[in-house]
Amino acid sequence: MLQGAVFLAVLLALVRPLGGFMARVYEGEPTLLGKLLGPVERLVYRVLGVTPDREDDWKTYTFGLLAFNVLGLLAVYALQRFQLALPLDPQRLPAVPPDLAFNTATSFATNTNWQSYGGETTLGYLVQMLGLGVQNFVSAASGMAVLVALVRGFVRKESATIGCFWVDLVRGTLYVLVPLSFVFAVFLVSQGVVQTFAPYATSTFLQSHDQTTVALGPAASQIAIKDLGTNGGGFFNANSAHPFENPTPLSNFVVILSLLVLPAALCFTFGRMVKDTRQGWALLATMLVIFVPLLALCTFAESSGNPALAALGLDGGNMEGKEVRFGIAPSALYAVATTAASNGSVNAMHDSFTPLGGLVPLWLMQLGEIIFGGAGSGLYGMIMFAIIAVFVSGLMVGRTPEYLGKKIEAFEMQMAALTVLVPAATVLVGTAIAVATEAGTRPIANPGPHGFTEVLYAFSSAGNNNGSAFGGLGANTPFYNTALGIAMWLARFWIMVPVLGLAGSLARKKSVPPSAGTLPTHKPLFVGMLVAVVVVVGALTFIPALALGPIVEHLQLHS
Repeated sequence: MLQGAVFLAVLLALVRPLGGFMARVYEGEPTLLGKLLGPVERLVYRVLGVTPDREDDWKTYTFGLLAFNVLGLLAVYALQRFQLALPLDPQRLPAVPPDLAFNTATSFATNTNWQSYGGETTLGYLVQMLGLGVQNFVSAASGMAVLVALVRGFVRKESATIGCFWVDLVRGTLYVLVPLSFVFAVFLVSQGVVQTFAPYATSTFLQSHDQTTVALGPAASQIAIKDLGTNGGGFFNANSAHPFENPTPLSNFVVILSLLVLPAALCFTFGRMVKDTRQGWALLATMLVIFVPLLALCTFAESSGNPALAALGLDGGNMEGKEVRFGIAPSALYAVATTAASNGSVNAMHDSFTPLGGLVPLWLMQLGEIIFGGAGSGLYGMIMFAIIAVFVSGLMVGRTPEYLGKKIEAFEMQMAALTVLVPAATVLVGTAIAVATEAGTRPIANPGPHGFTEVLYAFSSAGNNNGSAFGGLGANTPFYNTALGIAMWLARFWIMVPVLGLAGSLARKKSVPPSAGTLPTHKPLFVGMLVAVVVVVGALTFIPALALGPIVEHLQLHS
């Protein structure tokens, strides 16, 4: 409880300064980094042929976003396929197979970072840096850009434009992600995270004198942005359970903090940009109201241990699949934070959690990755739920719903509904196809409800752009590589496009002054209504599927 309280206190202390800084960056106000990085920004615009003062309507903004991310996907795919001919591959790792290359390229272009491979046995240093590392930056910056465009939709009145995608992309990358990642990478190196271009090392066991290969690489720079950008892909197969990625309890604490700091701070950025910081605090409070009880449930479930072991006198909490240097509470905190934050990195095997302990991260993803969520994407997802909440309240009192001074009409509700329905349909339809086909059931290592949970977790992770894996599912097959790749693409861009369409619609509207019938969206009443909408939608959508997996497994374990 103390660790969780300290973590939340430090997180909340960072919200205002970082959130205010990002608001100044996106509004083009002077910052401390402006003198240092301003020339670099202007050089990038000249290279891209971008006029910073020219803005676009939502369709042009969307085209730039999609074109850039498609090109990024193709570049990462090509780097993997031609890996053997590239430099900085001291182990001479072969080319990645086509289906795995497609899955990985889609994964990193969509900010999911689902990995069906072991990093140290599949990808060389250049592909990790130039392919995956670059996507870690620009995919996070893309999500933040969409959020900023949506905010402009609320702020502007009768405007045809919502900003310039290229300017938002460059500013988010250059002023926010690069400086934070540099400082974080230096900290990780101080804790013992490796950062080298040297070939893999050879180590000798003290007792047997056998030799083993120890994987190395430029890991610290990759880990910094994978956590800050809510990406999550591990440089090594064991991800943040690996001692070269996450060596100490202090590094573990700071890594977990980095998962949530940008999504939390963007709430203040939102409030600052709409000229009412209370709105941002209300959305952050909604996230915390759901996050804290789920963290408590996961920690309690893991601390309670396994009844089968308790019957043998071996009760002491569920340490299976967890690193001894971390223990139960930090492992539970990491699992809840990484699935709340659309990050996907792990420091323990979720497959080894108790049924209820594993249900928590699974359901957090299924809520739509809006409880903090990805950098930018989590908050614009929460705003979609806020629009649904004000629509429901409008139905109750017979008024046209309003949010932040803009009337919410049929088109806005259609776009908001799409953002809720597309991830849910992707998860449930994908899971149904997998468990109904031989190609989907053959790689399942555990029969029964636990095996079903493994499949449901995989599609929940891909269909909500999280990227964490439950384990126990042999997902590196043509079926899963293709199916999960499609799920990741749909969940990312079939959400971004409706959000940008909604931003364009809102920007064209007049601002409506508040009246006696306007629902205040910054007070506890609205926070409670928004929590209810999120939980009810999540419960109605996924409780039947959860009942077939972790819930029935829990009942079997305690029967």
